[in-house]
Amino acid sequence: MSAVTDPATVAQCLRAGAGFSQGDLNWLAEQFVTLDSRLAGFHADSTELEVSVKDRAARGQKVTLECWIAGREKIVTTSTEEDLHAALNDVRDDLRRKLNDAKTKQEPRHNRHLREHVEPSELEPVEQ
Repeated sequence: MSAVTDPATVAQCLRAGAGFSQGDLNWLAEQFVTLDSRLAGFHADSTELEVSVKDRAARGQKVTLECWIAGREKIVTTSTEEDLHAALNDVRDDLRRKLNDAKTKQEPRHNRHLREHVEPSELEPVEQ
């Protein structure tokens, strides 16, 4: 990926959805700070994150983390963990996995082929 002039960070791109207030944003950004290295390959002005929680602190709470990156499909991760910290960690880790999978899918096929291809000169000659 080419160098990005204004790399995306969680602090720039994250917004609080349902169940969270604007006052929760700093705390939420701290929970997701490990995503910064993964988001750095994308432009900040074309990347958005939104975290929301349904039925916060209730037994059936559901945390959702959505990610929009220009030119890619929206990525949605959810967790039904009862502990809010565990649920946030769950959606964060799932988003990281999905971003890695999406990057792998977009690699050009010919590059993958070159990595797996063995040159004939590297093969040992067969004696007959």
